[in-house]
Amino acid sequence: MTDPSNHPTTPDGSPSGVVWDLGNVLIDWDPFGAIAAGVGVEEARAFLEAEDFDFHAWNHGPDSGQPWEEAEAQVRRTHPHWAPHALAYRAHFPASLRGEVPGSVALVRELHAAGVPMWGLTNWSDELYHAHAPRLFDFLALLEDVVVSGTEGLAKPDPRIFEVVRARTGRDLGRLVFVDDRAANVEAAVAAGMDGIVFTDATQLRLALRKRGLPV
Repeated sequence: MTDPSNHPTTPDGSPSGVVWDLGNVLIDWDPFGAIAAGVGVEEARAFLEAEDFDFHAWNHGPDSGQPWEEAEAQVRRTHPHWAPHALAYRAHFPASLRGEVPGSVALVRELHAAGVPMWGLTNWSDELYHAHAPRLFDFLALLEDVVVSGTEGLAKPDPRIFEVVRARTGRDLGRLVFVDDRAANVEAAVAAGMDGIVFTDATQLRLALRKRGLPV
């Protein structure tokens, strides 16, 4: 994995663009708010901490292109006691989006003003991304394009999704910097040939981008 503290710029200069993960890098996402809106705080906490149900593994289905109705029907069959909790997530989804991650979107705006092209690469269901994200977050319009995993039917860290990035950006992956908060996704990007940064906070990210010669 790339170490953001000492990575040099690419041999022929600064990277040609930045590819951003969205959730918990640019957009503060927490499923708890949506689930609590439907079943209450205590029930939401019990659901997300349950030993017999893995919310994030289940959510990866729609992130990979599974229709929500099918994912919800699966819970009704296999974990009927958690069905109301699972259904609350999609029904109240906007409550899971808590605003911009502090400082990160400022970097997007600075890079855009400097003419650095940027793209998004997000694990997000097709249905929920297009219904909510562009409407709620105007900075997404500063990105050239957003690769949405649920639309493509491929989710990080599947290596095939980076071939989609190559095609959509029209650029050599080796000249692109990828920023994600999940180490496994960054590792997959690096294996595909990208430069990768594991996001922790905007201050450290600014330093990492600056060391790569980017104007922030």
